[in-house]
Amino acid sequence: FKTCPGRVLCKLPCSGEKEVDLAVQSAKAAFKIWSQMSGMERCRVMLEAARIIREQREEIATMETINNGKSIFEARVDIDISWQCLEYYAGLAGSLAGEHIQLPGGSFGYTRREPLGVCVGIGAWNYPFQIACWKSGPALACGNAMVFKPSPFTPISVVRLAEIFTEAGVPKGLFNVVQGGAATGQFLCQHPDVAKISFTGSVPTGMKIMEMAAKGIKPVTLELGGKSPLIIFSDSDLDNAVKGALMANFLTQGEVCCNGTRVFVERKILDAFTKEVVKCTQKIKIGDPLLEDTRMGALINRPHLNRVQGFIKQAKEQGAEVLCGGDLYVPDDPKLKNGYYMRPCVLGNCKDDMTCVKEEIFGPVMAILPFDTEEEVVERANATKFGLAGGVFTRDIQKAHRVVAALKAGMCFINNYNVSPVELPFGGYKSSGFGRENGRAAIEYYSQLKTVCVEMGDVESVF
Repeated sequence: FKTCPGRVLCKLPCSGEKEVDLAVQSAKAAFKIWSQMSGMERCRVMLEAARIIREQREEIATMETINNGKSIFEARVDIDISWQCLEYYAGLAGSLAGEHIQLPGGSFGYTRREPLGVCVGIGAWNYPFQIACWKSGPALACGNAMVFKPSPFTPISVVRLAEIFTEAGVPKGLFNVVQGGAATGQFLCQHPDVAKISFTGSVPTGMKIMEMAAKGIKPVTLELGGKSPLIIFSDSDLDNAVKGALMANFLTQGEVCCNGTRVFVERKILDAFTKEVVKCTQKIKIGDPLLEDTRMGALINRPHLNRVQGFIKQAKEQGAEVLCGGDLYVPDDPKLKNGYYMRPCVLGNCKDDMTCVKEEIFGPVMAILPFDTEEEVVERANATKFGLAGGVFTRDIQKAHRVVAALKAGMCFINNYNVSPVELPFGGYKSSGFGRENGRAAIEYYSQLKTVCVEMGDVESVF
């Protein structure tokens, strides 16, 4: 692999109905073996997969950088989160259990926590390898098999994950990868032997997947879009708040679903915050994502770059002011001239009814909005169809807890942003989806409870 912006890296055939059926049947056969293994046996295999990822961190991170365009610095973090995810669920695999309930007369009942079967994972292009681990970790720990479809824009690194699972000792076919776009996804969702679907992506696609799953009465986990608020109070540590705003807007070229792109700043510090955040944004190093000092790589493709540019153009037409960035960036290195680079953008003079404030841009574009009171900013923060995340910066810890309690969002941050440890559940409210990834909560979405009632005496008949 070499960095070749704007050029073809590889070609993969799309999986049709026949290939999807082969993948599902292979996973179904592997499920029979895997589901009968003890939790501790599954734990050992998953720990081995985590070990391989950890040892091959640099190789996989490089592959992911070329796959997505993000900086190698960020890709290493993604890979670390990935092996930590598998380690975490390996640790839970041996502890999954039901409960015993004593009933009158010596009778009793118990519950069994059982796997669902063949689960489908459909990933997004912003965190290809990490999302695959987030979905496969709890699925495999619970005893399921998984067929995973990565985004057609980032098809490469998930194949390596499948190879790693095989090397670690999972039954052949337990984690299968199919390639393709909407048609392949439709074949997966409608397959009669698929027990559950977990999707990360856009709201419109999530709605279609939910509709297809409903026809088969299949449970779904949807992790969709966001337009999350980041609230900066005047009593916050200004330098820390600026760092938080950069983390909330410019990771992975701004292509992050939970980004805090509506930055509400208390009017008392609006000028000071804006000046500092613009200064820091202008210092972000853009360019070859494989270089150690690069902090922002290329956007995913030309159509998406054009879409982000269109949002900025429309923002200016609606009265927003471009305080910095927003224009295309051409690196000095001639081999990068066809890359999809742009300078990170900060918008001032924004209003709540502007398109750039209401709709998810999914690019490096920050909108700054002033506010005066806590009550006002909470109401404005919640005035959106999305509810994925929210953040608060303040030194007043009571106010911080009060505000996050009032935010209608599934993932909230206090004096930090975009921190997603695997131990904590991740997911949204409202149109941002439902179900949870990570933490113990994910176990509930990859298993089902069976209740057994045992009578120790004669049956009490009403007949």
